[in-house]
Amino acid sequence: MDQDFATPDRERSARTITTVVYALQALAFLNGLTFIVAIIINYIKREDVRGTLAQSHFRWQIRTFWFSLLWLILGSIGSFFLIGYLILLVNGIWVIYRIVRGWLALNDGNPMYQ
Repeated sequence: MDQDFATPDRERSARTITTVVYALQALAFLNGLTFIVAIIINYIKREDVRGTLAQSHFRWQIRTFWFSLLWLILGSIGSFFLIGYLILLVNGIWVIYRIVRGWLALNDGNPMYQ
């Protein structure tokens, strides 16, 4: 089977795993470990979603993880100088925005564009 052709079953499976990853990212606000589980799933299932709607969402989710980690580190370092707390707050709001925007687009059947 050609991996670039998305059958209905393959598309449904890709959407399901993408939804699970968005849920894990959202749960990270209660337990940060789920964000790590989500990124591991992204990388393990990346080839499986190639050619599906979920491919753009995986890229969106992966970028959300890495940029939020970068800002988390910078905010943590900056917290010694008080500006870090603002960075951490903005990062949290940005992550919520990315999860909500991505999840809604997935629900509407739309790809994510950077």
